[in-house]
Amino acid sequence: MATLIRNARVLTMDNARHEYARADVLVDGQKIAAVGTDLQVSDYVNAATENIETIDGAEKLVMPGLINAHLHSPANLLKGALEDFPLEIFMLYEVPPMGDTPLSARLYYLRAMLGAMEMLKLGITSVHDDAFFNPTPLPDCVDAIMAAYRDAGIRARVAIDQPNVVEYEKFPFLADLLPEEIKRAMRAAPIQTGEELIALYKNFIERWHGAEGGRLLCSASCSAPQRVTERYLQDLTELSAEHDLPFNMHILETRLQRVLGQEKYGKSLVRYVHDLGCLDARKLVIHAIWVDDADIALMAEARCSVAHNPICNLKIGSGVMRFRALRDAGINIAIGTDEAPLDDNTNVWHAAKTMGLVQKLTTPDWTRWPKAAEILDCLILGGARSMRLEQKIGQIAPGFEADLILLDLDTIAFTPLNDLRRQLIFCENGSSVVMTMVAGKIVMQDGRLLTVNEAALKAEIREAMRDYQSTFERIEAHARTLLPYYRKMLELALATDVGMSRWLSDAR
Repeated sequence: MATLIRNARVLTMDNARHEYARADVLVDGQKIAAVGTDLQVSDYVNAATENIETIDGAEKLVMPGLINAHLHSPANLLKGALEDFPLEIFMLYEVPPMGDTPLSARLYYLRAMLGAMEMLKLGITSVHDDAFFNPTPLPDCVDAIMAAYRDAGIRARVAIDQPNVVEYEKFPFLADLLPEEIKRAMRAAPIQTGEELIALYKNFIERWHGAEGGRLLCSASCSAPQRVTERYLQDLTELSAEHDLPFNMHILETRLQRVLGQEKYGKSLVRYVHDLGCLDARKLVIHAIWVDDADIALMAEARCSVAHNPICNLKIGSGVMRFRALRDAGINIAIGTDEAPLDDNTNVWHAAKTMGLVQKLTTPDWTRWPKAAEILDCLILGGARSMRLEQKIGQIAPGFEADLILLDLDTIAFTPLNDLRRQLIFCENGSSVVMTMVAGKIVMQDGRLLTVNEAALKAEIREAMRDYQSTFERIEAHARTLLPYYRKMLELALATDVGMSRWLSDAR
């Protein structure tokens, strides 16, 4: 099957950053066959044997699909469900540290599907899902997430995000604050050994890595270095190298994590990972807010990427990432939404705009503020590189996967059209997207998903949330029991000097 988009404005995002005021884009199978003006299809495909669909691109923009570089799909039902707490308290309401009753595989499917449907309608063609499980990952639940992405038609990399140390070992001061009965209950929570998790990963990779013609891929995750044993962190690093998998790792998201490094390891968490021999080019460092110059130098030397989630960082008060310092060091930056209750949607258009705006409050030197073209690079090319797919997606160029979106330029966002890149970042919100194509297949057109029954799935999701409500209420009650101890831990951490601030004022 071939598809020809005729007479569109084309933003290629290729190495030369070619932009066409009017051009054609020819897709043959999963890949882009040609880009140029007045293409002769017979020069690229056998028109006699190919079924060719032609799309009128007049008054439209063709560009690469957006990439959501960081998401936790198991939280997709919780948009608007939680108060805004600091991360360490927020997580009590989401992943109870004493464990809980395993949820059904169908619920994992529905949660992933909800995010996939939203993203495809917004023109997001790829997602990096750092999927967490409670109390432990079961193979059928992992399979359910992959099946949702398979059915929706989105491109996805998925990791199994599973800590394997006792809850109070992940934090400073907490072991001394908690009563013994609570610590005993935390020690009794199910914990998998590193060997068990590596075996689970090997099965996961065998079943899903490269499925659907390469549209579905695996990645690795330790959640965060302080949340796993050193041996598992090293073994999983070796596994990611063996299969060339990107490796998700939340590092220095919060001030408390800076304190943890000082108190437990006598060094920053970036230095801790480096000293274990685990900081490398496959690492996707998530957040990287409370980093210092030495951390940035280590990350740059390792050639790792950073997943920036600006709305999440604002919503729970984690702080503002040092965009210009990381960018100047040559660190690849991608943009993500993080999980639904920390962004309340999966819209990376919003995240990109927020990134551009909040950085303006970090310095009065306007020459250091992010430019729209830089933000667009992070959104698409940075995302592709962070997924280790920079040779496969993110560009409209021959040989690249046909992950394309078509935007209507006859919308308020582009009226009048003064500067395309600035208006993509600061005016567009996804509502101008009229077509989404992934791997050469049109999966959304004129607001309608073509791969799944959206109405039936939304009805099932609403019913599933009603069923889940009792579990949610039980988790909330459990969190309220632990809240006083975690609040005291945060107070102690806040009283500990870390030699920096990543808030816009000194909140101490």
